[in-house]
Amino acid sequence: MGRVGNAIRALLGRSTYQRDVEMGFDLDSPQVIAARERMGGQLVPIPATQTRWLLANLEAAQVEADTGILCTAAKLWNAAKRDGVFSGVLATRTGGLVRLPKRFRGDPEMVEELQIGHDSVRSVFDEMFPPAELARLAGDGIGLGVGVAELLPVEGRDYPVLCTLPPENLVYWWSYNRWFYRSVAGLLPITPGDGRWILHTPGGRVAPWQHGMWRAVGRAFIHKEHALLHDANWQAKLANPARVAQAPQGATDEELQGFWQKVMAWGVNTVFGLRPGWEVKLLESNGRGSDSFERTVNRSNNEFVIAIAGQTVTTDGGAGFQNSDIHRSIRADLIEETGSELAHTLNTQGIPPWVLARWGEERLAMSPCVSWDVAPPRDRNLEATSLVTTANAITLMAQALEGAGGGRRLDVGEMASRFGIPILGDMDGDGMPDEAADEEPDNVIDVEFEDVADEEPEQDAAE
Repeated sequence: MGRVGNAIRALLGRSTYQRDVEMGFDLDSPQVIAARERMGGQLVPIPATQTRWLLANLEAAQVEADTGILCTAAKLWNAAKRDGVFSGVLATRTGGLVRLPKRFRGDPEMVEELQIGHDSVRSVFDEMFPPAELARLAGDGIGLGVGVAELLPVEGRDYPVLCTLPPENLVYWWSYNRWFYRSVAGLLPITPGDGRWILHTPGGRVAPWQHGMWRAVGRAFIHKEHALLHDANWQAKLANPARVAQAPQGATDEELQGFWQKVMAWGVNTVFGLRPGWEVKLLESNGRGSDSFERTVNRSNNEFVIAIAGQTVTTDGGAGFQNSDIHRSIRADLIEETGSELAHTLNTQGIPPWVLARWGEERLAMSPCVSWDVAPPRDRNLEATSLVTTANAITLMAQALEGAGGGRRLDVGEMASRFGIPILGDMDGDGMPDEAADEEPDNVIDVEFEDVADEEPEQDAAE
């Protein structure tokens, strides 16, 4: 990629020690295109479904993952999504996050292009990065520590669309320090930021799968599945009581045969007329046999919630608790962590290729950045109150300086930079519009001092 490749590597923060390995095909090679055409454009091979999971599978997945093969770990993570409790909590953290308000910063022209839709209901950003695909990518990052996606070119428009790929086909080669993807065309090397691949690694640069939630979630999922199966088996065998018939010792064989037939025909509203010595009763379980299964299910659900939400009080409620939004359902620092990691991936691998294709290499350094507004509404109220207090302080400070004399003026730019007050056109955060940096600063409050007498400096100094 030449100079462009160096710029992309700088955005990604790629290590100097990581070497380029020329092997395999890229996504635009004729071999890959031909293989995809035979599959109707599909890149992913047909998945192999596993419906029953054992703790031995979890142990094998851990050993397999440390060799760089995430197939079994990813399948277990995907299987856990079949559970209603787990999928609901995960969707709150991922789907709830990507639908929060977005903030853009950077070149105004590029930001406007991202925010405004062109012949579409959604904006260009949402067309390139659909919220549902971003939620899946963020979920894989939470569970496996790594997620992968492809930027698919779309006919008729000059920007691609993100398509999240199943992580079970990810392979990491330790000897090359590089990720590969098993596809219908064979093993493909992944080059993050090349305009086609997106590699989301919130788990870290080295062995990100070791920092994912898949082991804790997988263990809880396996225990819960087994408990539910055993509970269903218990209900099928012991939920219906056994029928017991007792005949007197002197009963004849004919009497016994007729009595057993009546007991066997026992149905709804059956009535027995019995002589002394004959008895009919039900033999029921004490009802405590299924308690262990219920405790296992509750323990697994609790582990799901703690692993994904970070706590349980924001899910099952507490004193004075109102479960009304994502900020009350997921621990705030986890929302911020997921949002910042996902934004970093898009800002380094998703948006720069779009800038490069539309504006060229010379404007790559001005690539806009996106972030999600993860602050709770209560914090927004405090921020608004703080801005009002700051505005009053600026006004009072300007008046105090005016009264002090000596031609003192208040540096509003410094005040804006210190308190984080947004200034239109300020991209470097110094509190002054960038286009006016070389001109006379107009962010300073000029105070007219009519009572200051320049012809009597000694008197003023004495005062």
